[in-house]
Amino acid sequence: MGLMYNYLRRLAWIQSGLFWRTFFLLALLVTASMTIWFVSIKLLDRKPRAQQLSNQIVSIVTITSAALTHSAEERRKELLIDLARNEGIRIYLLEETDQIDALTENPMLTELRRLVQLKLGKETRFAKSVNGEEGFWVSFKIDDDFFWLRLEQDRLQTEIGWQIASWAATSLVLALIAAALISRRINAPLSDLSAAARQLARGNHPEPLQETGPREIRETNSSFNQMVNDLARIESDRTVILAGISHDLRTPLTRLQLELEMAHLDQHTKESMQTDLHQMDSIIQQFLDYAKPLHESTFSSFNLSILMEHLLFDLGRDQSTVIEAQITPNVYVTGIEIEIKRMLSNIIQNALRYGRNQETQQLSLQIECFSLTSDVQSGASIRFRDFGPGITESEIPRLLRPFTRGDVARSQANGSGLGLAIVDRIVKRHGGSIHIHNHESGGLEIHIELR
Repeated sequence: MGLMYNYLRRLAWIQSGLFWRTFFLLALLVTASMTIWFVSIKLLDRKPRAQQLSNQIVSIVTITSAALTHSAEERRKELLIDLARNEGIRIYLLEETDQIDALTENPMLTELRRLVQLKLGKETRFAKSVNGEEGFWVSFKIDDDFFWLRLEQDRLQTEIGWQIASWAATSLVLALIAAALISRRINAPLSDLSAAARQLARGNHPEPLQETGPREIRETNSSFNQMVNDLARIESDRTVILAGISHDLRTPLTRLQLELEMAHLDQHTKESMQTDLHQMDSIIQQFLDYAKPLHESTFSSFNLSILMEHLLFDLGRDQSTVIEAQITPNVYVTGIEIEIKRMLSNIIQNALRYGRNQETQQLSLQIECFSLTSDVQSGASIRFRDFGPGITESEIPRLLRPFTRGDVARSQANGSGLGLAIVDRIVKRHGGSIHIHNHESGGLEIHIELR
């Protein structure tokens, strides 16, 4: 099963690559063209070649028969020796006891036999071996006696030779190499564009694409380069705007907090206003977290197991929280540790707000963390499950969108609707995946894979 799975993965990889698709299409066309050409040559060459070979065989048999018939009896032995030495032609008396191996039948031999028998008679026989001696054997008749005439096999080729076949194979190999070069030449701009797009998706700034080649490639690369520059400018403007928001909003919030401390208000009013100010500061921080860019240059490998144990230790101090955790020791992931911590904290805060039992207001949370494979540094699988009211199935796809909340049961608490959107953003920036669904036994389950 493992070998089959690996084979299917390789096959899927080949099918998904544009280079391989183009190459195999060109290779198929070239191979089909070469095959048709080779078959056509064989079909067109069959009759002329059979005619040529039949004329050659008939001429040899006729001349040999005439020479033997009209030569003096005392000179026949010397004639036979000369024919064998100079022409490779040997004459034997045909006997009924001869051990004969027939020639391998093919369309060329069938046509050759028909033409020879038309001129030498229907009783003419052919063989590839007589009494263990191989060659091209053909029978002929002198008066009432039958004889075998043997020729060397390489003298009469009934099929297209190895030279043509090897030439065709060489041409096919050269054509396939040319197909590979053509495919690479065609797909190189698309491959460069795809690589640059992947870098851009990871938050990096790719090198400008070359604006050369055909008009369509030049226009596409030029548009992509312009888009990259525009995004870089937007990113820079956003950084300035976020810095301004953080300064311009938090400064008056801090001033309000100070004035509130000094104001002569009753304790209930003061606490209510402090809660509002704290919520406003939290919302501002969520905006900044959501918009904050990540850069792979700051990624590092860290122990996810220890990070989760610290978070759960702090969470376990809450008497209204019951935690059931299964965390495999020494599970390492590659990323930004503070961002992964923010991701986990947002999930826990989401469970604290919306995952409590509606009757007892107690939070029961199941947490699992284990390595994806036997290699502890190959990625991690994290699962959170609460035992709260869950959420309507139709609302689940919307949970990861910014500024989106769930149904009424989950929207009673205050919040900006960015908690899970920030989680989704961090997961994707780390090359992972997130799945949210209602557990079959109740409650909401969040499953994250980091690679």
